[in-house]
Amino acid sequence: MKSIYLSKIREQNPLIHNITNIVAANFNANGLLALGASPMMSASEEEMVEMPNLSQALVINIGTLIGKEQKAMLLAGKTANAKGIPVVLDPVGVGATSYRRETVRQLLSEIKFALIRGNAGELATIAGETWQAKGVDAGQGNVDLKAVAQRVAKQYGCVVLISGEVDVISDGSQTATVRNGTPLFPKVTASGCLLSAVCGAFLAVDSGEHFAATLEACVAYTVAGELAAQTLTTQVGQFQIRLLDELAALSPETIAQKGRINE
Repeated sequence: MKSIYLSKIREQNPLIHNITNIVAANFNANGLLALGASPMMSASEEEMVEMPNLSQALVINIGTLIGKEQKAMLLAGKTANAKGIPVVLDPVGVGATSYRRETVRQLLSEIKFALIRGNAGELATIAGETWQAKGVDAGQGNVDLKAVAQRVAKQYGCVVLISGEVDVISDGSQTATVRNGTPLFPKVTASGCLLSAVCGAFLAVDSGEHFAATLEACVAYTVAGELAAQTLTTQVGQFQIRLLDELAALSPETIAQKGRINE
């Protein structure tokens, strides 16, 4: 594939507003900086009306719902919609509890999302499929993930990215799979959350081409993971640092050469 958006991120240095979880915040911020974007990590309800005036994308991550975060997410999302700023939803562990399911239901009913990014269990839950969730991890189930991605994309008028051993991206009419990545990704907490933040950076510069930007974001991130893991086996601590290094070193040429995509 031809890389279009990575260079734009580095040229424009978009500000990505993240309402994310306490586990992922530091890793996400450093990952965005490595990529060439600028992170803003704020979940204060009092700032949500002003923040979209400063940022170029919003990433909402429900990993650790604390206090008034739900109200902040709704206010930020609605304000971003009014400003025409793309909004990404990461429905972490949506199948684990009724509170998470209700939170995601409300977010999806009141905010127009450009992208929903989650694992197989999370998207299966949103699609109403039977799935055995395991906390915030993917868990187990047997569904057609392409069909799930297409159905959810059509229902909510957005792009869907289901990440896993094979990543599935769909906007309801176009569907692609990406076969890059490494088994070390699931060994590092917040690696999926960082993918959502990275997608936010790509959507911030895509001029409305959300499917193409999500596809490139997925390839860029998973290729960086592959390169980071090349000389590693189980050193998950080293992998985190190497992943940041590879995101910083990533080039459009590397994305074009190493991406393994089926469309």
